[in-house]
Amino acid sequence: MDYTVHDGWRVIRFNGSDPSPVNDEVATEFPLTVMINGEEFATMVCSPTDLEELVIGFLASEGIIRFYDEINHILLDEAKGFAYVDINKTIDSIQQDHSKRFIGSCCGKSRQFYFKSDVNTAKTIYSRLSISVDQCYALMGELQAASEQFLRTGGVHNAALATPDEMLAIRTDIGRHNALDKIYGHIFQERLPVKHKLIVFSGRVSSEVLLKISKIGAGILLSKSAPTDLALQLADDLGITVIGFVRQGKMNVYTHPQRILEVNSPNSVERKS
Repeated sequence: MDYTVHDGWRVIRFNGSDPSPVNDEVATEFPLTVMINGEEFATMVCSPTDLEELVIGFLASEGIIRFYDEINHILLDEAKGFAYVDINKTIDSIQQDHSKRFIGSCCGKSRQFYFKSDVNTAKTIYSRLSISVDQCYALMGELQAASEQFLRTGGVHNAALATPDEMLAIRTDIGRHNALDKIYGHIFQERLPVKHKLIVFSGRVSSEVLLKISKIGAGILLSKSAPTDLALQLADDLGITVIGFVRQGKMNVYTHPQRILEVNSPNSVERKS
């Protein structure tokens, strides 16, 4: 049974001005409350799949854990919508700094707004991974083709861990941040190296998304959608190649184009300074 889709919602569908009653499929929205060491920490609204990976990736991206071994155990009560996490840290020190704003320099180039936890977990990326334009198109096409829940509901996002040649893991969620956290949790659980891997993504590239990519450690982000200006400033500072609007045989390379093989080819157009 597919718990990510509710298939019995009765709607009136219009084709032009002609109405007809039909059963429509809609994406499932599931609240999950994360308890850390017996204390309520956060409630996420998500798709009810890969929940353990979601919790692990969320805790890692929020700076709560730095290593998988810091988790003693996780117990999921899906019927009640709770995840009980026992970690080898005190909850008081976590809550004290979790949501505080901090203004600091990003790699010495510009001043940006961070949560304090982001300062400790965002990384500058030095990956030498490269990818061709055709590989970018192929990976995005594969992500789109694998997005069954999106094709059925139009209400979810997808994220994938990939090499330039193949998809390694695809995760789906109603929240774009959650989809990335599920990928991050998968990486944490499997202790996967990300040095020669990239992220393929269906959603808009905001500063929060960009910081998650930095924490994951990927040097290339492919997205079907648009970036924001702050996300691009962070990407430029943190060494991440952002490629947006990857669709219909077109794409925009916004930052660090040296990772695109065609940019370094003898026939490439000289970039204006």
